[in-house]
Amino acid sequence: MSSFIESALRTISIESESITALEKRIDGTFSRACEILLQSRGRIVVTGVGKSGHIANKIASTLASTGSPAFFMHAGEASHGDLGMLTNNDAVIAISGSGSTEEIISLLPLIKRMGAPLIAITGNPLSRLAKAADANLDVSVAQEACPLGLAPTSSTTATLVMGDALAVALLEARGFTAEDFAFSHPGGALGKRLLLKVADVMQTDFPQVGPNTLLSDALYEISNKGVGMTTVVDNGKLCGLFTDGDLRRTIDQRHDIHATQIKGVMTIGSKTVTPNKLAAEALKIMQDNRISCLVVVDENDQPCAVVHLHALIRAGIA
Repeated sequence: MSSFIESALRTISIESESITALEKRIDGTFSRACEILLQSRGRIVVTGVGKSGHIANKIASTLASTGSPAFFMHAGEASHGDLGMLTNNDAVIAISGSGSTEEIISLLPLIKRMGAPLIAITGNPLSRLAKAADANLDVSVAQEACPLGLAPTSSTTATLVMGDALAVALLEARGFTAEDFAFSHPGGALGKRLLLKVADVMQTDFPQVGPNTLLSDALYEISNKGVGMTTVVDNGKLCGLFTDGDLRRTIDQRHDIHATQIKGVMTIGSKTVTPNKLAAEALKIMQDNRISCLVVVDENDQPCAVVHLHALIRAGIA
């Protein structure tokens, strides 16, 4: 068992050192690569084969989701028709540990002829690919974590980190926002939290009674609207709420529901939210105040809807 742990710790240590070594290589060449990608009028085409191909695919995905339109092109398939994906408005990121991968080298004359700028990410700054590139990012490592020195481990990790560094630098240069990110991820939980507004989940047919309403009639309104509470509204203004907690207290105090007016047992003051607020913000208010429903008010501070915790759950926010 101890040998497993020792192997794991050694791997982490070696790969950590390879990442740290990248810091000294974030220089003018890195800035040049960013400028080329930022100025591209088309997309970023990331290519590679083997393990580098898998890393290239991930880097393309990260770029695309952070505001830099990108896609992966398998270098082996490129020479059999997929090079048609590339236009002279695009920029190419070619990834090769050795810098001499045959499938990529065979593409260089075509990329150059097309006039697409080329960024290389290699482990050999003296390689043919590195020399052909408009900017070469050096991801060479002192050693692979693989004790045989054969399986790409530290080198692929360093390449992945360099790709992330490019993506984040471009993200910040473009002024990419959390809302922009959400538009790239509309189907995920994060997208819902960043895009869904209170207006999308609120209930406009909401319970409301006047302050002089008998408690028995208020209970009917609560039951009819099905959100476990009612607003108390006077001349269009919210003056209180009556919730299931208020009902329990009313029963404990033995009030006559047929003779008691709601204004005598309601809770004065309540948390509110506006329709343009994020649904996630409404959820936080509920969680912080341990409540299950919020009154939605319009620009005139008049109640226009309610949003219930159950609606947020159904929408995938909670």
